[in-house]
Amino acid sequence: MTQQQDPIKVMVVDDHPMWRDAVARDLAESGFEVVATAGDGEQAVRRAKAAAPDVLVLDLNLPAKPGVQVCKELVGHNPALRVLVLSASGEHADVLEAVKSGATGYLLKSASTEELLDAVRRTAVGDAVFTPGLAGLVLGEYRRLAAEPVPAPDAEEPGAPRLTDRETEVLRLVAKGLSYKQIAERLVISHRTVQNHVQNTLGKLQLHNRVELVRYAIERGLDDE
Repeated sequence: MTQQQDPIKVMVVDDHPMWRDAVARDLAESGFEVVATAGDGEQAVRRAKAAAPDVLVLDLNLPAKPGVQVCKELVGHNPALRVLVLSASGEHADVLEAVKSGATGYLLKSASTEELLDAVRRTAVGDAVFTPGLAGLVLGEYRRLAAEPVPAPDAEEPGAPRLTDRETEVLRLVAKGLSYKQIAERLVISHRTVQNHVQNTLGKLQLHNRVELVRYAIERGLDDE
């Protein structure tokens, strides 16, 4: 008998009431549990701390407090929170600022309802979801950051966490930008097993999300292997 999974808890933050209500309605009708909504940044921080959503669907252009600041505060408060930015702006600076503040993914408001629902599902399991064209931009920025000099001794640091061969293999594919589904197909393992490997790796490396994991892998050149 399969165990009934709890619905994914989502909060929607947008300053346009009609848009906010429409997104919340689409999510609720598709089986998500909409635990809160908010129309400005201050309200978003307060309500998110009280409602504890799994995924925050966040607009960047908010009154009272900008979306990137909301993201930074809430991810700092709860590193397990996944943030999917849903924005009208595809400006590269906005995308990079959102990711640096802790967002897991970035979707343009021109996305279809199906694309949004799929993005929220994938964000909930830790996938980094980006509107096509933006993923490469983010990966390129990580490469640039990783190319900056960092103290990296030749020998492995004493006490450095040891990853299993399979964890390293999964990490390498994550760094190449593959989704969990693609990794599962390539390694002929289940989606759940991929998730478990990623969670174990996050725990060992004391990282909080897939975005940090990608940067860790790129800094060590794993994406080039």
